[in-house]
Amino acid sequence: MTDYNAIAEAYFAAWNETDAAARKPLVEAAFTSGVSYRDPIMHGDGHTGIDALIAGVHGQFPGFRFKLKGKADGFGDNIRFSWGLGPDGAEAVIEGSDFATIVAGRLSGITGFLDKVPG
Repeated sequence: MTDYNAIAEAYFAAWNETDAAARKPLVEAAFTSGVSYRDPIMHGDGHTGIDALIAGVHGQFPGFRFKLKGKADGFGDNIRFSWGLGPDGAEAVIEGSDFATIVAGRLSGITGFLDKVPG
């Protein structure tokens, strides 16, 4: 049985790590080497592309953290989860939902949707 929450938590561990050296093994653990990420604002491919996206978010939103909203769910090799991004200990400023495919317990193809974005 697939632990969808553990997969989502590994995703957020990578996205929340600000130190590039510490983030590298988290990215490798959460994503396949051929990962593809797409949302309405950005896209990236492979571990290097994902790392660049994460670094860009930290540059634009210093001190913000991603948090899982509710529980991740899925079936087979598909997962979906919702998240919030905001200052630690405060309400999320940005919210979204991600849908992804899973290969050998890691995320492979991610499509992100932005549910709440500041004006």
